[in-house]
Amino acid sequence: MTQVEYGLEHLAHATIDIKGMSCTSCAQRVEKALQKSKGIKEAHVNFAVEKAYVEFDPQLIKEEEMVSIVKEAGYEGHLADDHLQTVTLKISGMSCVACAQRVEKNLAKTQGVSEAHVNFAAEKATVKYSPGEVGQHTLKEVIQAAGYAVVDEEREVKKDADEEKITAAARRMWLSIAFAAPVMILMITHMFIVPIPGYFPIIAVLGFPVIFIIGAPTHLATWKALKNLSPNMDTLVTMGSAVPYILNFLGFWLPISSFIEMATTIMTFHMVGRFLETKAKGRASQAIKKLLEMEAKTARILVDGEEKEIPVEELEVGTVMIVRPGEKIPTDGIVVSGESSVDVSMATGESIPVDKKEGDEVIGATINRQGILRVKATKVGKDTFLAQVIKMVEECQGTKIPIQEFADRVTGYFVPAVILISIGAFVSWSLFPEFHLGVIKFFNFPWTNPDLPYFSLTVLATIAVLVISCPCALGLATPTVLMVGSGVGAEKGVLIRNGEAIQTMKDVQIIAFDKTGTITKGKPAVTDILTFNGYSETELLLFAGSIEAASEHPLGEAVVEKAKEKDIVLQEVNDFVAIAGQGVQGIINGKRVLVGSRKLMVEGKVDYEHLYKELERLEDEAKTTMLVAVDGEIAGIIAVADTLKEDSIAAIAEIEEMGIKTAIITGDNQRTAAAIAQKVGISRVIAEVLPDGKVNEIKKLQEEYGTVAMVGDGINDAPALKQANVGIAIGTGTDIAIEAADITLIRGELSAVVTGIKLSRATFKKIKENYFWAWIYNAVAIPAAFLGLIHPIIGAAAMAASSLNVVLNSTRLKKVNIDPEYTFGKGC
Repeated sequence: MTQVEYGLEHLAHATIDIKGMSCTSCAQRVEKALQKSKGIKEAHVNFAVEKAYVEFDPQLIKEEEMVSIVKEAGYEGHLADDHLQTVTLKISGMSCVACAQRVEKNLAKTQGVSEAHVNFAAEKATVKYSPGEVGQHTLKEVIQAAGYAVVDEEREVKKDADEEKITAAARRMWLSIAFAAPVMILMITHMFIVPIPGYFPIIAVLGFPVIFIIGAPTHLATWKALKNLSPNMDTLVTMGSAVPYILNFLGFWLPISSFIEMATTIMTFHMVGRFLETKAKGRASQAIKKLLEMEAKTARILVDGEEKEIPVEELEVGTVMIVRPGEKIPTDGIVVSGESSVDVSMATGESIPVDKKEGDEVIGATINRQGILRVKATKVGKDTFLAQVIKMVEECQGTKIPIQEFADRVTGYFVPAVILISIGAFVSWSLFPEFHLGVIKFFNFPWTNPDLPYFSLTVLATIAVLVISCPCALGLATPTVLMVGSGVGAEKGVLIRNGEAIQTMKDVQIIAFDKTGTITKGKPAVTDILTFNGYSETELLLFAGSIEAASEHPLGEAVVEKAKEKDIVLQEVNDFVAIAGQGVQGIINGKRVLVGSRKLMVEGKVDYEHLYKELERLEDEAKTTMLVAVDGEIAGIIAVADTLKEDSIAAIAEIEEMGIKTAIITGDNQRTAAAIAQKVGISRVIAEVLPDGKVNEIKKLQEEYGTVAMVGDGINDAPALKQANVGIAIGTGTDIAIEAADITLIRGELSAVVTGIKLSRATFKKIKENYFWAWIYNAVAIPAAFLGLIHPIIGAAAMAASSLNVVLNSTRLKKVNIDPEYTFGKGC
């Protein structure tokens, strides 16, 4: 549970794992039950990942109550504790139950421990804990402090939930095939070769386990759905299998053909479809699994001067790790000694190794390529960069996009509508049998038989409508694509927090870029020093460097660096004042010093007009100029330039080629900003914007263009990113403000924006494809079934194939090329 600010105070987030949902109607039922409960602000249920994401007020409703709401709706539910880990420790020295209770009590009161259970007979302690607060090493110390020894450790092997679901679905599928296959063989023999004595009771016995035992979960789900007055896909399958099986016994009194073979095959196809769908959904959800597999399993640390290998779960903040060439860095940290190149592709998607030395940050799970590094752990467990990425991918999978909300509303009426259509088919066939027979004879499909009794044909058409309709295809259209897309993005260093951004991104007309650290490297350097009125270069740097040392502006840091290069001893500053968007001023050695823009000189009544041509020349070269005045007199000009990122020109060109306009928002003056924009290829310049003015500029762009995206560093630009229709944060390292934007680009290059746009477009395209095929399928199949042109067995197979097609189409997103088209350095 994470405390967050959402306008209302004390709101929190919780994730609930749900079991037993068979289609989107089930998900909608749980969602409605949660949303109408007091204290819940918002709830989204994702059928594909079987989770509910809830935003609630913990003062009004408890997490346990939300789980109860899920259970009352007819499903299994429990709080997801993905941020917790479980370890089993073997203990020696316990002589009675009291010993076990003492250890359990000590463990339970340890900070960071969620649950602790000690089994005296098995001599084992099972502990659920938060690795960000406590490590396994501390847990062992607690046991030892109680007077016992940890003699062995068995780290719990977490069962793969997807594999368990696939195994269970496969078992049900093969069992149903084992009974259905003999039924089909007997049917063919009985109909085309030789009549079988006792045929009806034999197939009735063989069909019973398939429909009523193997299919029991389907019928149970139907009962729960009907009890809640919200029929779902299971209801359709029950009506298409159990009902005709029972109707078959009317054959003792009415002239009807056997439906048992059909009912058995329908349930078998349903089981085959469930298995294939479960397997495909497992493939679609590989993203988080792959991210988890990236984690290092062990870490090498120094203990009393000797190297010791420990499970990564035992690492604690401050522990120094030794990382040899070819090994994964166990967790986020800072290099305390050594130099090496590190493969950071798992974080950024870039294969070129990055050089690391003492003082540099490193990310856990990245690979050390060359030298030996000693790294001090700064983050462990759920606080690590990788854990945050996994959390963000999960959050994206839990969001809904506008097109999905519309589809879900329609799907809510889908099953009742299908039931009404099937009743309509029964009535129509009963009243106008000759018309329907004429249609069947006209098309004369090999699977239709107009010679069957009218009642049999009526039942077949009714059942066909029920089993061929497929609400699941509609329900899976968006969640499965988001599952795949968020994973593909994470591998490329593009993290999508909000699924809605994918749909909004396709409508973006203009992207506004912050300059410093986004288009440029954010490391400006002094390029020119011009002195006037008898001041030397050293004096100018002394005054400017001393006063800028008190500021935190990147341009000021460049001046300070230049002064240090010249070995100038900086002086103490009195009465220091920083004026936003203008510059700084203060008293140095009794002299009043101003360093900043023309506005600052005007405010300070300093004459600088005779320097206009010099200023113009420097600014035309895309350099930022700082005027320096001492006691009301111009002392000089210091020009600073920030280097463009290597891929900025190519990235902007590709964005413009996509039909998206670009703009630069900067505090620089118009001339400097225009020079940078021209150099990089940006079409619109918004200059001389004060830090708090960016939000207003985004609003103006929205009035003019409609949908606007903003790219910034995610920290200083947070308000503007929130104002934009799509906020994109760009940065590097472990401290990127992931929370600040809809999309976060881990790779600090502008080409990552191109990747983000391509990913968003490709993802939304897949969503539209899925909805198209799902709607077309139902629009064609249901009327055909109504007219009696589709046999229920074919309908059941088609229904399973429809859901499978949607899931497989989603997985094809993995093959889409979302890399920028430029070659590195092109146009730079």
